[in-house]
Amino acid sequence: MNVFEVIEKPLVSEKALKLKEQAVSSNQVIALRVAKKSDKADIKNAVELLFNVKVKSVNTMNYEGKKVRRGRYTGKKNDWKKAYVTLASGYSINDYLESL
Repeated sequence: MNVFEVIEKPLVSEKALKLKEQAVSSNQVIALRVAKKSDKADIKNAVELLFNVKVKSVNTMNYEGKKVRRGRYTGKKNDWKKAYVTLASGYSINDYLESL
C-alpha cells in the first residue's frame, strides 16, 4: 500500500486534543484516520517516512458507519479506522500538533 494512501487525515476530537495537551516528550500520541485495509505495520512505516520520527507503538480501532435516514430512504455511512500512534521518546511532531 502506498504511504500516501495509508493516512487519510488527522483526527480532531476531544480525546485527540486532550492527548495533545497532555503530550510529554517521552509519550507523545497522535490520532489519525487511516485506510480501512491498512495494518499496524503500514501505519508505522507511513508515519516514520512522512514525519521523520520513530514510532513506539500503534493502536487501531475499527468503526462501523452510522445508519442514516432521509425521508423514506435509508442508507449507511462508510466504515472507517482510527489509529493512535505513540512516538518514541525524544521525537515529536510539533508542526502537526500546532496545526490542530
